[in-house]
Amino acid sequence: MKNIVKHIVVVLFLAFLSSCNKDPLDIMPDGRLTLEEIFNDELMASEYLNTIYDNINPYGSSYDYYTLLAGFSDEAHDNDFPQDMGRAPSRWYNGELRPNWNPLDIQSIQGESTPLTNGNYYRKNWIGIRQANVFLANIVDTRYTNPQIKARLIAEAKVLRAFFYLELIKMYGGMPVVDKPFSDDFRFETLERQSFQECVDFIKQNCDEAILESALPYRITAEPDRGRLTKAVAHAIRSQAMLFAASPLWNPGGETALWEAAAEASKNSLDALLSNNHQLFPDYESYFYGRTDISVNPADCETIFEIKPYRNQEFSQLMFVMHAIPSIGGEKAGASPSQELVDAYDMANGEPAILGYYDEEHLYPIINTASGYDESNPYKDRDPRFYATVWYNNAYYGEVNGTPHYIQSYLGGADGISNIMQRTRNGYYLRKFRDPKQLDVNTGTARFKKYRLGEIYLNYAEAANEAYGPTSEVYDAVDAIRDRADMPALSKGLSKEEMRERIRRERRVELAFEEHRFWDTRRWKILHTTDKLTTGMEWTKISDNNFEGKRIIAGRRKSWTDNHLIIPIPLGELVMMPLWEQNPGWE
Repeated sequence: MKNIVKHIVVVLFLAFLSSCNKDPLDIMPDGRLTLEEIFNDELMASEYLNTIYDNINPYGSSYDYYTLLAGFSDEAHDNDFPQDMGRAPSRWYNGELRPNWNPLDIQSIQGESTPLTNGNYYRKNWIGIRQANVFLANIVDTRYTNPQIKARLIAEAKVLRAFFYLELIKMYGGMPVVDKPFSDDFRFETLERQSFQECVDFIKQNCDEAILESALPYRITAEPDRGRLTKAVAHAIRSQAMLFAASPLWNPGGETALWEAAAEASKNSLDALLSNNHQLFPDYESYFYGRTDISVNPADCETIFEIKPYRNQEFSQLMFVMHAIPSIGGEKAGASPSQELVDAYDMANGEPAILGYYDEEHLYPIINTASGYDESNPYKDRDPRFYATVWYNNAYYGEVNGTPHYIQSYLGGADGISNIMQRTRNGYYLRKFRDPKQLDVNTGTARFKKYRLGEIYLNYAEAANEAYGPTSEVYDAVDAIRDRADMPALSKGLSKEEMRERIRRERRVELAFEEHRFWDTRRWKILHTTDKLTTGMEWTKISDNNFEGKRIIAGRRKSWTDNHLIIPIPLGELVMMPLWEQNPGWE
């Protein structure tokens, strides 16, 4: 049955692309089902909704070649560069993004489609939107034995539609707002783009309606429903969408009303989630080691939505093999935390360690002398989240085969710096998402968390600070995040600008490697200051436990100019829409 429905989905999409005037479902009987037949049966109608989920990309470590989005931002250096110049990170660093070539979308370039890796963003999001529209247009007359199930599925479809729209416009900017299936004779060449704000208004509308539906649960409580969207997901999507709309990239006039709306929405969502038993997981480090437990009262009350892997390709397996420590085993080193990310972590006393750089190449840091930072021992007494995220030289890994194991990323060490993809280029390895006790590829259970409560706290703090300044509520939101990590509260008396900097720093460390930094640097319009290069730390062993370090450039990049703020619409799609203008800088 699922294959039959998928076949119908493909036919529908071909109709969307070709603007065919003939209804592709108006066919002679040959064993295939029509939409009318599907939506006359509640089981088949429900299965149709299930197929829409197939358009959600795997995210996580599924960017070419099985890497993280972090490597395409300043929070990491991807060690595929410089050995393999044909892989996506190297091509991104080399500035090869074009309307007809997107290193982030190798699938589309090669004319392929696979659920194993990320890609086909433009088409898959549009397919998801179209399928949601088809479902919502046809489900109205479907008879369900239990009306609550029907109501829940309608709400789910609205959240799905909002999800696909948000993912689409984050990458490409404003798109046509389409809320119903296209008619057979629709002329696609007449379709016009709408603004980012109009799309966000539509996203908000869908989320608002889903949140009001009592049949849609806040949390999944049965294993067969794992991976379905919930009321909590609607809150997360709305919060993120409205934050983006208020940000400088999409709010060039700095309209305070947009910040106020974003703050109000995130506060409403935060209150609703907390009232429905969502709360921060008590331990930041171990939170990322496993998947959420499905229960009415789960141990993990923070996760809002985690990505369900395709078949058995688990996120934890990819992290073990594709972001490996050489002395432990794996295929390649993957994305290594950058020195810039390391510098963003406060000292354990709550003071920023590094305030910036004296030079454009980030080799001479501005040290906060009041913080207690020791340049000769830079990893001592840092924010606990640093130790939960980064493997650094001489860090204690744990016991391996009964023997204490330490990271040896110094020159000549077992994990030492090299230009080959199996080793770090910048002196660091990624710890986050991987339990040190996992010494076998098949023993991990972690899954990529697309939305979690921690983000909502920070969304609210940012929007409220921009709207009202550093109020006590802003402090409370940021301090809740810091308190979970055993970090001191922020100092009182910060100005709006100082609080803005603290919130941005907090997002950077709290949400590291969770696919936020790539978009944050764009919506804040700071890409030209962050993405020209990344640096690392090269250690030389003098004697046992005695090392000398120096800052080095890990790699330079050409993907920092303003035209990289918004990804170009694929050229093949643009030619079918004569009224559309290409995104700025890609004309």
